[in-house]
Amino acid sequence: MKKLLVMSLIVSASLFASGGVEHGGTDIVPRTINFLIFAGILWYLLAKPVRAFFGGRSGEIATRLNSVQDKLRESKSLKEAAEARVEEAKAFAQELHASTEKEKVILKQQIEAQTANEIEVLEKQMKDKEALAERQMVRGVVEGVLADVTAQSTESLDKEKIADIIVKKVA
Repeated sequence: MKKLLVMSLIVSASLFASGGVEHGGTDIVPRTINFLIFAGILWYLLAKPVRAFFGGRSGEIATRLNSVQDKLRESKSLKEAAEARVEEAKAFAQELHASTEKEKVILKQQIEAQTANEIEVLEKQMKDKEALAERQMVRGVVEGVLADVTAQSTESLDKEKIADIIVKKVA
């Protein structure tokens, strides 16, 4: 209020200096009174709306500031949660890598053992098949020899003829 009064006096003094001397009288006092009345009316009419406007404006700014701070806190907590999940994922990836390496070694050993067993089984089957083929071949030779011998049974069989028949069958 004091500032307003000082400003009005300064403004009225500058108005007084501008042209009141020509008429021979000064009207500074009525002008000052008129100005003070005008300023008082303005103050009476505009004080509450101006206070309400600036009070509301400060409240809006404070509300927005609080909401921005809440969002900032929320984003910080989300960031920390995301970083924690990233660390958990890294630890899980390391554990997964270690377990897969162990499983790889175990599977490799199992496959090697199974392969060795299968090779042994195949070798045994091969030997069995060779033995079977040999027996079948011997049986065939013996049957052939016996057939020749029985076919030539009318003739006398000596050791040389039997040897020749066997050599022919084997060759």
